[in-house]
Amino acid sequence: MPTQASKSVFFASDHHLGAPDRESSLPREQSFVAWLEAIAPQAEALFLVGDLFDFWFEYKSVVPKGFVRVLGTLAKLADSGLPIYYFVGNHDLWMRDYFKTELGIPVFHTPQDFSFQGKSFLIGHGDGLGPGDTAYKRMKKLFTNPVAQWFFRWLHPDWGVPLGQYLSVKNKLISGDEDVHFLGDSEEWLAQYSRRKLAQKHRDYFIFGHRHLPMEIQVSESSTYFNLGDWIEHFTYGELKDGTFSLKTWAPEKL
Repeated sequence: MPTQASKSVFFASDHHLGAPDRESSLPREQSFVAWLEAIAPQAEALFLVGDLFDFWFEYKSVVPKGFVRVLGTLAKLADSGLPIYYFVGNHDLWMRDYFKTELGIPVFHTPQDFSFQGKSFLIGHGDGLGPGDTAYKRMKKLFTNPVAQWFFRWLHPDWGVPLGQYLSVKNKLISGDEDVHFLGDSEEWLAQYSRRKLAQKHRDYFIFGHRHLPMEIQVSESSTYFNLGDWIEHFTYGELKDGTFSLKTWAPEKL
């Protein structure tokens, strides 16, 4: 993909819009929209690395109510020609073709390789990767099972969406609230995953979300794992400029 002089590639994840309720997440949505508008003139591409919503389930003709500010802004940016890439997280596993059809934004369900500004990337949300986390991995198999999704889709949206929202906030296996503490450079499981992937193929940068903690861990002499943090407490994002990746903080208005 060609590099555009003086432009940057931006990365953000884990906004969890809608949590714990609409009123609480609205200021975060407004702050994120302000960030999108601020980066647009200098953006070469934008990666949204999962859990933009705290719950998302696409029925054949119904999507969850709300989020019009962020969806409208993303549509405007995509219509202007900005490449936007979306990776599903553990809170929006049930995303299907709505983003692709309505917004022109491709959706990925597994980590993908990209190349920008002479640097190679492996990018994904990060849930269910690496060692451990067996309880969540079992639950993810259930949630991604086509039969289970078929049964859930038979719930009327007025029942299914509130139920999904409730479980998304209350279930610790889904929310990961019990796991938001730094494990150390050698024990962070996405760093371990990155080291294992390096044995198969070199990447300059491994970019993930999910952990809700901004991190920069050197996984080899020439490769670095970054975690993007979140937009609940940290308001951090990644920027690739002139071939160098860095974590930055968006200063939101007081929430």
